[in-house]
Formats: sequence, structure tokens, C-alpha cells
Amino acid sequence: MAQKNEWITKVAVFLRFSTILLPSSQGGINLSTLSNLIANHPTGKNAILIPNGPTTTYGQFADQIERISETLSAAGVEKGRTVSIVLENSLDFMITFLAVTGTGAIAAPLNPAYTNEEFKFYMEDTESQLVIISPNADTAKDAATELDIPIATAVLDSDGQLSISKSGSLLTARSSVETPSDDDIALFLHTSGTTSRPKGVPLTHGNLMASLENIVNTYRLTQDDLAMVVMPLFHVHGLIGVSLSALKSGGSMVIPSRFSAGSFWKIQKETNATWYSAVPTIHQILLMRADEDNAPKESFRFIRSCSAALAPSVFNQLEDRFGAPVLEAYGMTEASHQMSSNLLPPGARNPGTVGSGTGVEIGIMNEDGVLLGTNKTGEVVIKGPNVTHGYHNNPEANLEAFTNGWFRTGDQGILSTESILTLTGRLKELINRAGEKISPLEVDAAILQHPGVSEAVCFGVPDEKYGEAVQAAVVISSSTTESDIQAFCGQHLADFKIPDRVYIVDELPRTATGKIQRRHVAAKFAE
Repeated sequence: MAQKNEWITKVAVFLRFSTILLPSSQGGINLSTLSNLIANHPTGKNAILIPNGPTTTYGQFADQIERISETLSAAGVEKGRTVSIVLENSLDFMITFLAVTGTGAIAAPLNPAYTNEEFKFYMEDTESQLVIISPNADTAKDAATELDIPIATAVLDSDGQLSISKSGSLLTARSSVETPSDDDIALFLHTSGTTSRPKGVPLTHGNLMASLENIVNTYRLTQDDLAMVVMPLFHVHGLIGVSLSALKSGGSMVIPSRFSAGSFWKIQKETNATWYSAVPTIHQILLMRADEDNAPKESFRFIRSCSAALAPSVFNQLEDRFGAPVLEAYGMTEASHQMSSNLLPPGARNPGTVGSGTGVEIGIMNEDGVLLGTNKTGEVVIKGPNVTHGYHNNPEANLEAFTNGWFRTGDQGILSTESILTLTGRLKELINRAGEKISPLEVDAAILQHPGVSEAVCFGVPDEKYGEAVQAAVVISSSTTESDIQAFCGQHLADFKIPDRVYIVDELPRTATGKIQRRHVAAKFAE
């Protein structure tokens, strides 16, 4: 643990000498660092609001980031090495994250709900030099102790001042920090993985700043905007797609400790939040409770959806009920989150699509690495300054992921003549029924049009006769049956796409970020 991570050097070599992994163009984007993220904002402007807690101005926020950065530097945090962060959505998290990256160290946020084994895997894989936890993060503390990794505890007082303790002693000494550069790694995350263990994704300051610029421009974010953070900050959607983008624009954000449908509209009314971004599951929960919660007919400037497919029927219900344009976007960890998005009016907004590239080049490629023309189905590939330069210590994955400078997303899609991208599924999740390739997204969308169905997920299961059979699991909102749903599907789908079985369940298994992963659902019902 005393040595600097070997992979940092390897990535640096890649950046200087590789003609395969580097994007072909920087697109003229100013690749500054997170250290400059809030440098030019008015110091008296509110940056972060905590419900029933402190409100922090940009000046106060910048002072705390500088103080904690210098405190961590004096405590021995080294540039170029990873610091694991195990904190809930909070002001504590935002200060700590930007303080860690401000030292030139690499921030590695982790889900506080992980098990001991999961914590140990991620801490070991990132070769963490320090773990920063909240006082009640016992599981993370135990894991770090077992790995002999130093532990620091972050505590926020009633005035919103953050302090860091180590071995029971308050850290007060401060020393200057070494400013990071564009090419330094700022963030280390892991993919959720589909067929193997999660892959480590290092993202540079340049990657992140390019992505933030794209997001701010796409949604025309300004100092007048206030974002409501409902996604976890340990995930790119909440961290990059909302929080850091809000800070980049000079706007404000409100950070509840977690998403609560019961308090959502109360917080929106009290803060006059102008936008939020979430997975479809959260949108659907808000829709189901809208009348019960006296949700306003008009509120947000826009509503963003990302991280999973949004069914056109849900898109229409959101716009009708909440009176705001719904903008579905396409993102992934390896792209520092956003790759494409539908646009604010009067721009194009097409239900069932993920819009056009947002400062990111998008193509469609066949299995042989040949780029296809418009209206051809193939693998979605991307280029841009926001894209990772390679997975951590995984040369095989890098060879599979990069072709002629393009990053292969693993998603299947089609580009229209207007460069609008429609996703048709994950390549590894397409259902092959007797040679017919079926997109589970298409089946999901059809089932969700049924008035009695609130959630649906389709998946393939092994079948002796057809190779794979189509099945689905649904959560219903009113009385209906399996046969009713199958008959309804028959009005919208070819016979071979209709699920052979429809399981009616109380809830669907989800990841920590609220996503429904087909392989988990399929495994549950295969049992």
C-alpha cells in the first residue's frame, strides 16, 4: 500500500503514446480541472441546501474544500493514489469529494450499503490509501481495518462545518497541495458488470470537465437553476449528471439524504427547484403518488431521465401530469456519464429515443469493426474527450472495448438520418428465439402501455425448443391477469415476441441506484 498505484503510470503512458485509445479530437473544449470548478462563481450565491440543515454559499463551500484539502495533505494523502469515500448524500460528501480531488488524489466513492466483502473488493481493487467514512459506517470501517487501510472520520457540525478525525484525534494541521492537471485521474468508479466482476474505470479531470461542459450546454443550466439531487452521489448519474453539473453552471442544488417520494414535492416547493434527474423507477413512483401527494400540474423547467430506458407511455404520462418537458438521456460510467440527450424546446424531443450526441461523436459499428450508415442496427460506439482512456489493469477488456479509436458501449442501436439514437437493447441481453432477435426494451414498452401495469421487465430464459423463450415480470396497479397482459401484447407485438410467461409480483429486484438489471430478474425467476 506504500507505493503509488502502478496503473497510474500505465495510463499516463497510454495517454502519450497510444493511437488506439485516444479520441481523435478534443473538440476545442477547455479541459481544466475540478479544482477550478467553482472558482469564478459569486461567493455570496447559495451553492448547497440541505433540507432541515445548513445552507452553504459558494464562498463558504470553497473555503471548506480548501481547508479539508490542506488537512488531508498534511495527514499524508498522496497525489495519484486513491481515497475511498463512504458517505451518504450530504454536504459532507460534496466537500470531501472535491477536497480529495483537490489534493491530486483520486476519489473513489462507494455505496454505504455494501457488504464487508464488497467493500474489501473495491478498496483492494483501487489500492486505497485512505478510507473516509461517517461515524456510523461500521461495515466499511471493519473492511478497511481487515485490509489495514487507514481510516478517517468525517463529521459535520450544526453550523455546516466539516471536520476530519483520524485514530480519535481531530486533524488540524494543514499543508499546501499539489494542483492536479487535466491528465491526472480524478475519479475511480466501477461498472456494474454484466457477465463478470465489475471493471475499474479511471476518469481524468479532463474527462469530467468535458462531460460537465456538455451537460451544462445541453440543458442550458445557469446560475438561476436549482437541481434536486435524488440519485446517489456514489454513482455517475447523481454525481456528474446532477451535482457537479449544477456547480459547474454556478447554480444551486438541494441534497436530501435519500430519495423520499413523501417529501419530494414539499422540498421542491420550499426550494423552487427547477429540475431533477432520475431513473425511470423514480419517475414512475412519483407518477403513481402524484394525486395523493398533491403534486403541482406545473413545477420544473425540465425533467431528465437516464440510466435505464424510459418507456414512451411513461414519458407521455410525466409530461401530461407534471407539465414539464421530459428529456431522456444516454449515459455510462466509461463516458463520464452523458453521451446523448433529447433537447429542450424548441429542440427535438422524441419519446423512445435518447436524442443526439451531446459533444460526443456517436456511430454504429458491426461485429467486424466497420462503421454502418444510418438506419442500420449495430453496436453503439462513441468518441470524445469525456471517454475513459482504458479500464484499470484489464488489457483484455481494453482490447474488446476499443476499435480504431472508438469505444464500444455494448449497447445495440440505430441512428436516424437526423442523427437521433434509438437504443434497442444490450447486446448480451437480446433474446434469440429460434433465430429471431428480440429487443427486451420493445416488449417492456408494449407491456407498459397496459393500463393495469406500473412496472415491467422482459427477459430471455433457456428453452429446449426455441433456444430462448420470452418471459416477463410485472408489478400491477389494478386488477389484471397473466392472460390479459398476454392478450394485450398481442395487439402491439408479433406473436413470437409475446411473453410465454408473465409473472405478477409485488416488486422487482433493483440495484442500489434503483436500476432494474435483467440478469438479476431472469435469475430470480429461473429459480
